[in-house]
Amino acid sequence: MSYPELYICRHGETEWNAADRMQGWLNSPLTQKGQIQAARQGEILRSLDLQGFACLSSPSGRAFQTAGIAAGHLMHEIRTDDRLREIGVGEWSGLYRRDLPLPEGADPYIQQYEMAPGGEGFDGLKRRVTDFLSDLPGPSVIFTHGITSRMMRSLIVGEAALTVGTAQGGQGVVWHVKDGAQSLLQ
Repeated sequence: MSYPELYICRHGETEWNAADRMQGWLNSPLTQKGQIQAARQGEILRSLDLQGFACLSSPSGRAFQTAGIAAGHLMHEIRTDDRLREIGVGEWSGLYRRDLPLPEGADPYIQQYEMAPGGEGFDGLKRRVTDFLSDLPGPSVIFTHGITSRMMRSLIVGEAALTVGTAQGGQGVVWHVKDGAQSLLQ
């Protein structure tokens, strides 16, 4: 399937990111570092020609706040879409990762999202993100979350999207996705 050109941004660091807590659909505010990361994304976006691009954000406070800092001065409107929320982690929402089981194998922290009791799981997230992508009206700047960004980029680019060091999304950077390829703008 062919997708429009996208610039995908992960929200800036939050208090819970810094404390290594699972957020899922809960929210915690951006740290000062997170606000600086959002401003850096704004510098990157300001250097681009975004004429004709829509701006879409997860409704989660951390993503919408990042969108406001990074793109509020660039875009006419920032619309929210529930399908851009982070993967739901059910009963593990708000818990410290150190208190959760850590599976063995590759990417144990990623696997915690699949293991979360009452969580959405990767299949649920994939359905939600696939639905979002099928409804995209055209080129867009997207503000979302680490795992959601990873899923979105893997659906468009394929598994190659996950082989880079910052596959989780990257705070303070922008992913450019066009013609089935991704590049990292820093």
